[in-house]
Amino acid sequence: MEAIILWTLAALLILIGIIGAFVPVLPGVLLLFGGMVLAAYIDGFRRVGWLTLAILGILTVLALLGDALGALIGARRVGASRQALVGAAIGGLVGIFFGIVGALLGPFLGAAAGELMSRGRLAEAARVGAGTWIGIALAMAFRLGIVFAMLAVFITRYLLR
Repeated sequence: MEAIILWTLAALLILIGIIGAFVPVLPGVLLLFGGMVLAAYIDGFRRVGWLTLAILGILTVLALLGDALGALIGARRVGASRQALVGAAIGGLVGIFFGIVGALLGPFLGAAAGELMSRGRLAEAARVGAGTWIGIALAMAFRLGIVFAMLAVFITRYLLR
């Protein structure tokens, strides 16, 4: 009975992790990794061993770094000021508390507000906000690629042993 509960929990973590890869508010990559570690533990690490878990851990860290840097790289590519970069970071943090819409718009609005305070030009602020949002979109694409790579590594190791 305990194994059934643990396998159900592992499957739920993996499923919610996959969904979370598409939804900015959920810590999808961490939940996915947690479900994979739990599945490996339940199996006694026979099919998915420590080396595979280390690879999955590295992929998890890469996905988290990509998320953290995406908005900043996008803003920097369009010549954002330091205030715009700080605004994007603050907007991203505040946006999390306003659901999916806040998580998507927060960095854009924060970067635009920071740029407007820095240079006082609305057109430049809008351009920096758009660059920030493009960076977020690219980070999401990167995160999805990492998630699918994690799934491929995990499933391959699990099924081939």
